[in-house]
Amino acid sequence: MKKIIFYFLVPWIVSGGCSMSEEPSPPNIIYVMTDQQAFDAMSSAGNEQVYTPALDRLAASGLRFENAYCVFPLCVPSRAAMFTGRMPHESGIFVNTRPVKDQSLPFKTLGNHMRTAGYQTHYIGKWHLTIPMSDTTQHGFMGIDHPRAHGFDVEYAQQAVEFLKEEHEDPFFLVVSFVNPHDCCQLARGEDLSEFEGAIPDLPDPEHLPGLPSNFEIPKQEPDFLRLWQEQNSERIYPSMQWSEQEFKAYQWGYYRLVEKVDSLLGKVFDAVNASANAENTILIFSSDHGDGVSRHRWNQKLSPYDESVRVPFIIAGKPVPRKGETESRLVSAGLDLMPTICDYAGIEAPGALQGRSLRPLVEGNPQAEWRDYVVAEMSFGNWVDRYHVDTFPRARMLRSMDYKYVAYDRGQLKEQLIDMRADPGEMTNLALDPVYREVLNIHREYLKEWIAETNDSFRLPDE
Repeated sequence: MKKIIFYFLVPWIVSGGCSMSEEPSPPNIIYVMTDQQAFDAMSSAGNEQVYTPALDRLAASGLRFENAYCVFPLCVPSRAAMFTGRMPHESGIFVNTRPVKDQSLPFKTLGNHMRTAGYQTHYIGKWHLTIPMSDTTQHGFMGIDHPRAHGFDVEYAQQAVEFLKEEHEDPFFLVVSFVNPHDCCQLARGEDLSEFEGAIPDLPDPEHLPGLPSNFEIPKQEPDFLRLWQEQNSERIYPSMQWSEQEFKAYQWGYYRLVEKVDSLLGKVFDAVNASANAENTILIFSSDHGDGVSRHRWNQKLSPYDESVRVPFIIAGKPVPRKGETESRLVSAGLDLMPTICDYAGIEAPGALQGRSLRPLVEGNPQAEWRDYVVAEMSFGNWVDRYHVDTFPRARMLRSMDYKYVAYDRGQLKEQLIDMRADPGEMTNLALDPVYREVLNIHREYLKEWIAETNDSFRLPDE
C-alpha cells in the first residue's frame, strides 16, 4: 500500500499569535477526530444500538461534554473553524472545497500557534482543509502522514501508534483524523464499501433490525426550505427522500456498524497513548467534525440544524485530567473552543479576538463564575466548488441556549423554528408560531442579533 509522507523543515515563527508562558513542562496534546459521528453514537452516551468500548474507556478516563455543537454541519467549514477558531463567515468558507493554492486563510492556524510555542506538530489522516498540504507556512504542521483517497483508516491508526512509540525531545501536538463513519454516505448511495474504508457485516434479516427512532418522522411545522433542499439533492446526496421505513432501518443499522469499525481503531490509538512514555503528561481530546441524520427526521447526511447533524461527541481525557467518568452539560462550541482550550493546556496565550473559551476550567472542576448563554452554528446550502468565498447560497443559523433551540432561514415560507430542548429533545414540535412562546422566541432572536453584531455576520433574521 503506497502512501505519501510530507515532512517540512521551515524556520520557526517567532512573532505573532500565542506567546510562551513559563510553564516548565507543557503537556503533549493529541486531538483525535472522526468524521460524521453523531453526538450519541456511543454506548457511553446511552445508545443501545452501538457498542463503542474504546470511546467508553476514554469517557471513563476524562470528562464527556454532552452539549457540544459544531459551528457548521459540513466537513470543510467545520474543520476550518477548528483550526482557526473562527466562524465560517469570518474565514469565508461556506461549502466543501478543495485546497486552494495562493488563496490564504485570513487567520493564523492552530498548527502555527503550537509550532511557535515550541511544539512538534504532526498531522495524520484525512485532511479536508482548504490549505494545500505543502503550504507549511499556513497550516503549521511539520510532518503530515496522508496517503490520500479513502481506505486508509487502518493505516492512520498504525501511523499514530508508531508516532507515539517514538521518543520526542519537544512536547508534541498530534492530530489524528479518521474517515469513518463517513462511509455512511456511500452506504446510502448503495456503493461498495470495500472500495472505501472496508465492508461491514451482512445486513441481518428484516425482523432482526432495531426499530425506528421515536423522532423518525418530519417535525410539525418544519421550515419548508429544508425539505426543498433535500428534494433538490435527492438523486445523489439525499436518496432517502424515496426510502421505505425498512431502508431507513437498514441505514441506521449500517451507520452504527461504521461507528464500531472506527471505534476499534480508536482503541489502538488510545491504548498506545496509555502505554507511551508520555502518558503521564498527555492530554487527549476527541470529537467529530459534525454528525449525521441517522434516519431521524427521515434524514441521512449532515447539513441540517437538528442535533443529529450539528451536535457532536466531545471528550477531554488523560491522566492529568481530574474529572474522570463525569459528564458536563454546559454548552460547548466544538469548533471555537478547541483552539483556546489547546492553547490553555500548552501554557500559551490564545489570540484575543476569539469567541471561543477554554474548557480547561470546566475539566479541572473549577468552572468560571459565568458561562455562555448560547452557541451558534451556521449553514450554507451549497455543494462542492473550487472556490470557497461563496455567499450567495441559501443560508441558516442555529442558536442553542440551555433550554431552547432557535433556527432561522433566509429562504422559504416558514423561516423560523423554536424547539423546547428539555421537553422535546427529539425536536418534533416547532413552537415559533405558538403565541405562548412569543417572549421566548423574541429572546432568542435578540441572542442571534447580538451574535451577528459581535461577529460581523451578514445574515439577517426573517423579521428584519
